[in-house]
Amino acid sequence: MIADKIIDWYHKNKRDLPWRNTTDPYKVWLSEIILQQTRVDQGMSYYLRFAETFPTIKHLADAPEQKVMKLWQGLGYYSRARNLHTAAKMVRDEFNSRFPNTHDKILKLKGVGGYTAAAIASFCFNECYPVVDGNVYRVLSRIYGIKTPIDSTKGKKDFYELASTLIDKKNPGLFNQAIMEFGALQCKPKNPDCEICPLNSKCIAFEKKLVDKLPVKAKSLKQRNRYFNYFFIHDKNSLLLRKRTGKDIWENLYDFPLVETSKPEKPEKVLRSKEGKKALHKLRYSIKNIWQSEKHVLSHQIIHASFIELTTTSLASHSKEFILVKKSALNKYPVPRLIEKYLAKYSL
Repeated sequence: MIADKIIDWYHKNKRDLPWRNTTDPYKVWLSEIILQQTRVDQGMSYYLRFAETFPTIKHLADAPEQKVMKLWQGLGYYSRARNLHTAAKMVRDEFNSRFPNTHDKILKLKGVGGYTAAAIASFCFNECYPVVDGNVYRVLSRIYGIKTPIDSTKGKKDFYELASTLIDKKNPGLFNQAIMEFGALQCKPKNPDCEICPLNSKCIAFEKKLVDKLPVKAKSLKQRNRYFNYFFIHDKNSLLLRKRTGKDIWENLYDFPLVETSKPEKPEKVLRSKEGKKALHKLRYSIKNIWQSEKHVLSHQIIHASFIELTTTSLASHSKEFILVKKSALNKYPVPRLIEKYLAKYSL
């Protein structure tokens, strides 16, 4: 059977990962949220820091949001961190800080979808729900030669039903772990070593030379360009930051005073613009440096960022729209990776 072969492969090849050595649903949930859109080698250090800083879900729930966001800094997709914190508070307030122990209750937590709920329910509570993530889509589409787009309604339904027929009813957590690991290490997206695959004799994609064609996606990712003109304004001891609010990228993180334009503009024009003058708030400044242009690629957007460094003798009376931060205290504020990279050029 296919399931038996995958489980046998898993026993011989699985990675030793810390969240696999526990059935604590809090730790498993934490790992699953961190590993969404994130490679294991990148997410490992974040998992270890979160588990150490917040050893229980109540510690996480009770923490200030700024501390949670700062710990997440650099991992991207920051809505995950906000949802993580919200869900922790839900568990504290609605479940007396005890993680819910059924699939349906887990599914009600903020930021938890069908895949994450199935993973926690099967790994920790032995409930029989299949996980269907990118790795599983790839394994199943190749073995069975399925060309139905994985991002279509029909595709999601068909793959879930197929996974449901394969799952080991007595040990669903083991099967789910095994098929995900098989997709991550053996049935890789590019250049998988099909010659040593234990399932190559049953794999339609291998037989028909379709490995690089499967799985199929119907929708292509569209990215839009945005042009950020940042003012890095500082005096001897302090600098200006602003907290990003509203439903946009990097919500609740901090960056510099910003003028967004519809196309690339010269720094002099940005400084003279209505928005530029508003941001500068009659500040007496000197232009120290101009960095043009830093490209920062997100999943649906490409940010083209210019940095105009402005120095002044005093920031004490500047606009209340921004916050005055001591350079010595800057490490307490969560900032996007783009800003972090820029600040790394300075010895503040």
